[in-house]
Amino acid sequence: DQLIGTGDGETTVFQLRKTYLSGLQDYVRPIRKPVQGTVVVAVAGDQKIETLEFTVNPETGEITFALPPDLGTRITAGFEFDVPVRFDTDAILTSVASFRAGDVPNVPVVEVRL
Repeated sequence: DQLIGTGDGETTVFQLRKTYLSGLQDYVRPIRKPVQGTVVVAVAGDQKIETLEFTVNPETGEITFALPPDLGTRITAGFEFDVPVRFDTDAILTSVASFRAGDVPNVPVVEVRL
């Protein structure tokens, strides 16, 4: 599970995010395209019920609670997410002659930042 915030008793909207660690460095990536039906949210370890206690915006990755989490409570989430990409080339070089069952052509893609 990923830490997405800490309650302050007032805030009801939190951005899904994923933290990547490498040695002493970390990078926090906002998640904008969670896969619907995969988001599980907990406040202080207590799993919440989607549509009753919180909602998820599948376009922005924002979690909105019906009631603000209490001061100092850890808000965590588990989820799958999509990453929009575009092709990084104008042509995909492959042929039926060189295709073997199970082979996957090399298709370079680049992430599209939202």
